[in-house]
Amino acid sequence: MDLIEQFKLRAKKNPKRIVFPEGDDTRILAAAVELSRNSIVKPVVIGEKGKVLAEAAKTGLEPENVEIINPLDFSGMEKYISAYISRRKDVSDGMARRLMKKNLIFGAMMVAEGDVDGMVAGAATATATILQSAATVIGFASGISVPSSFFLMVIPEFSGEKNKVLVFADCAVNVSPTAGQLADIAVASGRSARNLLEIEPRIAMLSFSTKGSASHPDIDKVTEALKIARQKAPDMAIDGEFQADAALIRRVAEKKVKEPSSVAGKANVLIFPDLDAGNIAYKLTQYLAGAKAIGPILQGFALPVSDLSRGATRDDIISVAAIVAVQAQNKGRI
Repeated sequence: MDLIEQFKLRAKKNPKRIVFPEGDDTRILAAAVELSRNSIVKPVVIGEKGKVLAEAAKTGLEPENVEIINPLDFSGMEKYISAYISRRKDVSDGMARRLMKKNLIFGAMMVAEGDVDGMVAGAATATATILQSAATVIGFASGISVPSSFFLMVIPEFSGEKNKVLVFADCAVNVSPTAGQLADIAVASGRSARNLLEIEPRIAMLSFSTKGSASHPDIDKVTEALKIARQKAPDMAIDGEFQADAALIRRVAEKKVKEPSSVAGKANVLIFPDLDAGNIAYKLTQYLAGAKAIGPILQGFALPVSDLSRGATRDDIISVAAIVAVQAQNKGRI
């Protein structure tokens, strides 16, 4: 079964409340109607109800089963304002009130306060704005200091295995992560693999060197990240530094890696040293290997938040919502 269809089925087993701050976007409304109709999630759309319904009517949508919330009429607004001020000691009451009128901040606050289980945004909002809002309001997962992203790469055939799924990170957010940030990306990616794929992660820290075969400050960063990641997640199999072939191909690993490793030759989570490597790698894999690239999916936050491409279709939004819903079902593992 297609991986996205698997996520939809898993989401249906325990539908979660997912908030969509961009309620005046017809793609969001169309996705919300379909998500509700198929009981994948319980969508909550933010916006002025009259305007949202008028926008829906233009395209023949009938969102009668979609909850619509207007921040200006929200009965719990005072609680949200107080909670926001308690999180940000440098924010005045007046500023908190102004910020809480912004749909994205309000949506993030709904997640932080437990009134919804996750948030999907980005159809009309820059990724940087979503990252900043989520970091400010929701905060980061335990032991994580930086947001990041990953792709689920579904490869038609790899080493005799059909539809092989690999996690690639970070391919969309951190341009040149420090060793500490790279370690956080590795730990967050391992958690994501457990959460979404229900597999035990074997995390490879990638480089142009395998276990000291070359010497360079860029390699030193990766080896330092490995040490930090192992300290943060002693329960995870994390190893490196590896060239990609040593991470993925057993016969290559047997030649290049002279010490015992539970990751070499059988990695399922690949951590790239910077955004150049990650972005290039996922696009090459997508187009040369005919792989399906699902993502980028955000990770590292305390509660599920995901971004959308501004060119996202209705079906793209539905897929992301299903993934966020599955993350919410297992939020203790984020």
